[in-house]
Amino acid sequence: MILPRIARFSHPATLVSLSWRRSLSSAPRLLIRSVLPTQHRFINPPCTPRTGILTRRVFSDKADPSASATSAAQAEYVGPLTNTWRRLKIFSLASCGLSFTLAPFMFIIESNLPYSARFALASIAVGTSGLSTSLVAWCARPYVTELRRLNQDGTGEVLEMTTASLFLRPQVTKVYDPEFLIATRRPMAKWELATEMLLPASRMETEGKALVGVEEIVAETFDHTGNVIGRWIVSWGENGEGKCHEAGTVIRYFNVHEELLN
Repeated sequence: MILPRIARFSHPATLVSLSWRRSLSSAPRLLIRSVLPTQHRFINPPCTPRTGILTRRVFSDKADPSASATSAAQAEYVGPLTNTWRRLKIFSLASCGLSFTLAPFMFIIESNLPYSARFALASIAVGTSGLSTSLVAWCARPYVTELRRLNQDGTGEVLEMTTASLFLRPQVTKVYDPEFLIATRRPMAKWELATEMLLPASRMETEGKALVGVEEIVAETFDHTGNVIGRWIVSWGENGEGKCHEAGTVIRYFNVHEELLN
């Protein structure tokens, strides 16, 4: 299991020893392997860039040139509930806005109710609407509307997943190493980016020591304008143990219909 394509920057870090091991039989891992090839190799030996400068290392697999020519013009997977979630978000936002708009009128309209009762009613209406909108946003946040397999210029393949924010703006997350996608216990999601990873024995023998203190970008999330808003980064330590952390705001969880993946 060798990383297919990872961007790397480095500033030495002290890491703790981890005992976590990931099961090779997880459901999303098997499905990802059905979409992406898993035989990869390094183009060049690992090296340490200058401190503080973000660089990108390209890892290559035995990619088919014909596949690279048709690399991602169309989505290979489209979420069947995309329009349903879109309508639900619109309805939820509309009801929330209406609640905030009408709440002040409870204090203007003449009524026998005391101001304490009016305040309680307004608070309940606004709070309930806000809570329901937040719940819809939380449930819909991981839903993948489109999934693509990118393979540009014969380089390693990248998994690109598109989600939508509460305000219906697309957010694209590129996972440079799909092996970091594992099963999740989060409701309304199927996959998540792993927090800890162990290098395979094949890489440990050749690169284990060279990777100590090196950080690699596993995934990046882009907003609707194409700007990076978050990264998922792995820091490699002793014995090939890596610990991941978030920089910015990255989409970590993904909800896909696994039965629709080829």
